[in-house]
Amino acid sequence: MSAPVYLDHAATTPVAPEVRAAMLPFLGEVFGNPSSAHATGRAARVAVDEGRERVAAALGCAASEVVFTSGGSEADNLAIRGALDRHADRGRHLVVTAIEHDAVAR
Repeated sequence: MSAPVYLDHAATTPVAPEVRAAMLPFLGEVFGNPSSAHATGRAARVAVDEGRERVAAALGCAASEVVFTSGGSEADNLAIRGALDRHADRGRHLVVTAIEHDAVAR
């Protein structure tokens, strides 16, 4: 029997092995809140900042331009908010289609 073909990568996608390896310590023994002042939190903050730097380098942008979100809905809303703020001089309306994701349409 052949392996199934997964075609819903817009919803979720497998994590690349090198990403999984980089994240593994933070899914177990290094679990601090990166906004906390304690040692575990500071270690998590260093990891987040290093990750942001690596993403920025790969994208050719400043680390300050890289924003991590908790998921697609938050990312959609952040992108829309940014576009609306950037073009505020053009009015206060946003036009979307009937096929937009719920995170965009509501």
